[in-house]
Amino acid sequence: MSDVTRDVFDDKVTAWRQWQDAPWGRLRYTLAEHNIARHLDGRKLRILDVAGGNGVEAVRYAAAGHQVTLVDYAPQMLASARSLAEATGVGNRVTVIESDVAKLVDVVEAASYDLVLCHNLLPYVSDVESTLAGVLAPLRPGGLASIIAANAHSEPLRIAIRDMDLTAAYESLDATERYTQTFNTPVYPRTADEVSAALRRLGSGVLGHYGIRSVCDFIPDDDRKYDASFFAELERLELALTNRMPYLLTARLFHLIASAPVE
Repeated sequence: MSDVTRDVFDDKVTAWRQWQDAPWGRLRYTLAEHNIARHLDGRKLRILDVAGGNGVEAVRYAAAGHQVTLVDYAPQMLASARSLAEATGVGNRVTVIESDVAKLVDVVEAASYDLVLCHNLLPYVSDVESTLAGVLAPLRPGGLASIIAANAHSEPLRIAIRDMDLTAAYESLDATERYTQTFNTPVYPRTADEVSAALRRLGSGVLGHYGIRSVCDFIPDDDRKYDASFFAELERLELALTNRMPYLLTARLFHLIASAPVE
């Protein structure tokens, strides 16, 4: 279902891990877990991590006691996920499946998961609605989907403020394709409104809309973010802004929590 070949991701396993360990990567995972936790009741869950890559998120949830199935189509990413799960001591709670998301219904049970994670998949697919239909199918009645993607509204601001390139910022306003440096590939700009509309057409309700990294990506001094005290203040601010208007509208990533579709 992804419009990008698996080699693109396999070739960037090391670069992706470095991104995850950087301050902006750590914020991404902390904020996502914080937002999702607002909608959970503390039960141990059966979780499906769609396009879960090298397993960082799956392992975090497994370490908290959940059973996690990770599906991805990049073999090197999956090998990294298996190694991480074993090294963390949660190999018995993480199941790794190699498959394209388009074949998700063939490799996982329908209507059997409490929570489906769809994080950073939508920018790589051209058909959002059909992708979401496949992602939502494994949810049990009453289950939740967590959807994260780069926020198209943030790009002009990021370019203007960080790069101080007003021409490029202007040109990015209506761009139909953008570029990710980490994976060295074009991606499709997405907005929360676009994805929310697709969810509603599929019979799913949007229960929460959050922003991830409302200020981090607009601060040009990346080196300072590695300072522990500065990072602690940055994290505190980001946690306070994640559900506050209007900051969530221009955050670098949008985060939607959606209900299982109702027939």
